[in-house]
Amino acid sequence: MFSHVKDLQFEAKPDGPDAAFARRLQEVLGGKWGEMTVANQYLFQGWNCRLPGKYKDLLLDVGTEEMGHVEMIVTMITRLLDNAPLSLTEGIAEDPGGAATYAGENPAHFIHGGGGALPTDSNGVPWNGAFITASGNLLADFQLNVTAEAQGRLQVARLFHMTDDPGVKQMLRFLLARDTMHQNMWLAAIEQLKEDGLEEMPVPEAFPDSGELTAEYSYTYLGFSSGTDAAQGRWASGPSPDGKGEFRYDDNPRANAPEPVLPPGDPRLYGTNPGVAGSVVNTVKSKLT
Repeated sequence: MFSHVKDLQFEAKPDGPDAAFARRLQEVLGGKWGEMTVANQYLFQGWNCRLPGKYKDLLLDVGTEEMGHVEMIVTMITRLLDNAPLSLTEGIAEDPGGAATYAGENPAHFIHGGGGALPTDSNGVPWNGAFITASGNLLADFQLNVTAEAQGRLQVARLFHMTDDPGVKQMLRFLLARDTMHQNMWLAAIEQLKEDGLEEMPVPEAFPDSGELTAEYSYTYLGFSSGTDAAQGRWASGPSPDGKGEFRYDDNPRANAPEPVLPPGDPRLYGTNPGVAGSVVNTVKSKLT
């Protein structure tokens, strides 16, 4: 059950309108790594979670908070669109630089949204539910959540340098601070899963090893680049992070199976079958007649 508190988690009020920046801010609302994505991702992970208690609460708590961030950014975008010029003539009449403001606007903000935010990214591409992942495996999902928060914080940090508005910057500072917490929170949750004995690397930990292929393939780095620079990395030698193997470096990857030769396809599908094209055509014709 959800309830809506009318107050915002943090102030979302610019010092002045800026329709061009409103368009850019759409990225952290409806982009792949925006607040709509993380809010829905965490909520679906929580709703699907089969472990009652702290993990389910964690997911639903942070998902609910992210919905509040959606509202904050929508509010900020809507306020940034106030008094925006609706025509080039209007823009020039009110401000010598109005032509640039008009050119930087997203027309869909006014045509589709009536002067409000939209569920799209900064290019106007609609938000897509395919952006979210809720696999049912908490370790896999928590690791993706770390990435989502890192990408989101990265984009907010970039947006911070694209505006001079003090009010906008203050809201962005708040979002950066919460993204710091969320990155650390998911990392802590990963460690907690391991401590509780619920999941380990590699995911899924419950799947048995790959039999006789484990020794040769599970911990071997294959160097396909010229030179051996990658051999200097932590991933090429020493114990693996899962504690179950030793990395080794192979700078001469080899094919382990011959070139595949496929049989002719079903003639009714009219594929091109090298070397048997004539006979296929005759077969098809005979069946048709």
